[in-house]
Amino acid sequence: MDRMRFDERVVVITGAGNGLGRAYALEFAKRGARVVVNDLGGSGHGEGQSSAAADQVVEEIRALGGEAVANYDSVEDGDKIIQTALDSYGRVDVVINNAGILRDVSFAKMTDADWELIYRVHVDGAYKVTKAAWSVMREQNFGRILFTTSAAGIYGNFGQANYSSAKSALLGLGRTLALEGARNNIFTNVIAPIAGSRLTETIWPEEVLKATSPDYVVPLAVKLCAEDSTENGGVFEVGASWFAKIRTERSQGVAFGVEGRVSAEQVAERWDEICDFSDAEPAESILSTFTAVGQMVGIDLLATKK
Repeated sequence: MDRMRFDERVVVITGAGNGLGRAYALEFAKRGARVVVNDLGGSGHGEGQSSAAADQVVEEIRALGGEAVANYDSVEDGDKIIQTALDSYGRVDVVINNAGILRDVSFAKMTDADWELIYRVHVDGAYKVTKAAWSVMREQNFGRILFTTSAAGIYGNFGQANYSSAKSALLGLGRTLALEGARNNIFTNVIAPIAGSRLTETIWPEEVLKATSPDYVVPLAVKLCAEDSTENGGVFEVGASWFAKIRTERSQGVAFGVEGRVSAEQVAERWDEICDFSDAEPAESILSTFTAVGQMVGIDLLATKK
C-alpha cells in the first residue's frame, strides 16, 4: 500500500502527454489523485497541435481505474488549464510545471523568435498556470507546486542561451513563491531532472535512455507534493535513481572598510582571497547576504530606523 496517497487531491500536470509528464500523471493517478493531463500536442520545437497525446494518457489512467481529464491548451493560456481542473473537480491541489520545448542554437545564430518562444513556453507558461492556481490554493490553505529547471539553467550550457536563461528564471520564481506561499501552506520547490524524452531519444544510446528513465524522477515529485511534506524552496537534481539537493555558497570574501574609496587594483591584489571557498558558508537568502556583509564591514544593513 502506498503511504503517500493523494485521494481527493487534484493534480495538474503540464506537458503530460509524453515522457516525464506522462510518468507523473500515471503515478499520481495510481496514488488516488484526480489528474488533469495537459498537453498541447505540439512538436519538441513548439510546432503544431494535437489532442492525441493527452487523450492517450487519460485512457491509460482510466483503464487502470483512475480518474483523469484531458486539456489541450497551451501553457500560455494557463488560466484555461486550471479552469479545467475547477470545472471537472472543483479544486486544484498540486501543480507540476513540466511542459517545455527546445530551440537550441548558438547565441550568434539565435533569432528573436528562438528566444521569445522559449520564454513564452517555459517562463510565461509556468507563470500563467501557477498564477491561475494561486488564489485557489490560498483560499483552501493548501498547495504544492513544482517548477522544472535544468542543469543548463543552473550552470549554463553551450548553444542554449535561451533555454538556460529561461530555466534560470524559474529558480527565482520558485524560490520567491516559496517565501510568499508558506503562510498559506503552499510549498514550492524546483527540480532539475535528468530524464530521457522524445527530445533525447534520437541522440542517446539505448542504455543511457534506460538509465535515465522518467520513472527515476517521479519519486521525488511525489515526495515533494505529499500532504505531509514540509520541504519548501528547495532545488534538487535528480535522475538515474540519484537524488541530490543543491545549495548556493559564498566565500568569506574581503572587506576593505567603508571609510574611503576602494580601487580596482586593491580588488585585484586580493582576488585569490575573494574567490577562496575553503571556509565557505551556505548563501540561503537575501537576509543572509545582508547579514554577511554587515558582519564584515561592521554595519547593520538590516536596520530599519534612522
